[in-house]
Amino acid sequence: MLKQKHFLLAIAAAIVIYSCAPKPYADTNKVYKTQAKSYASNLKEIPTVEGNDSIKMPDYFVGTTNFSMRKPNFVIIHHTAQNTCDQTLKTFTLTRTQTSAHYVICRDGVIHHMLNDYMRAHHAGLSKWGNVTDMNSCSIGIELDNNGFESFSDAQINSLISLLGKLKKDYNVPTANFIGHGDIAPTRKNDPSILFPWKKLADKGFGLWYDEVRDTIPANFSYLQALRIVGYDTRDTTAAIRSFKRHFMQDSTKRINDADKNVLNNLMKKY
Repeated sequence: MLKQKHFLLAIAAAIVIYSCAPKPYADTNKVYKTQAKSYASNLKEIPTVEGNDSIKMPDYFVGTTNFSMRKPNFVIIHHTAQNTCDQTLKTFTLTRTQTSAHYVICRDGVIHHMLNDYMRAHHAGLSKWGNVTDMNSCSIGIELDNNGFESFSDAQINSLISLLGKLKKDYNVPTANFIGHGDIAPTRKNDPSILFPWKKLADKGFGLWYDEVRDTIPANFSYLQALRIVGYDTRDTTAAIRSFKRHFMQDSTKRINDADKNVLNNLMKKY
């Protein structure tokens, strides 16, 4: 009986401590909940069509029984280009920045899940991959706390790999659709940097990688066509080449050479 009393006292103390613990984002969390409730209310409403003289309206509503939530089909990886995780969390909770991500992974491996996966985050901006021109509407954005000039910590990458495994399973994201911000916005972005371990991710099934043994380049090989097949926007050729080399060659230069073409020829066949 005494042990049970001590146990109950310990639970009560824990509740008090938790309730008194600092909650630095209490105000912005209220905004999140209010906005989420607003969207939920919209989903509950029976859809209607605005009628006019040229549109004949039905006498009753018929709701289909066959539907589900829209799901993300891409995962876009970023680095924050900021100095601390706290700095990024603040950036993503200021309305004036109009930028966000679904997840932020700190250097110590802590994962902040900032937005429901089915919601549309503002992380991709003006971007394009293949024929997709609104990446925000079909992707999950993951920000890694990194200033762009440093290596990514083991704890951070381990957390990322665990998260990617869950996302791939939950949403059946194709292996090829784990890409970087710099891939989809080559004229504007360079994240994640050349220090990001893309091959390590590809070995785990997140993104494609080239084979060690590759065929020779065919005489009629077009590197621009190959870049387009992979997914790159080639309207700015230099930017597309630089983005490809950053991701696959871990190289920051912008000229394509025979070694690059050989890798690109191999990759093209996987997409």
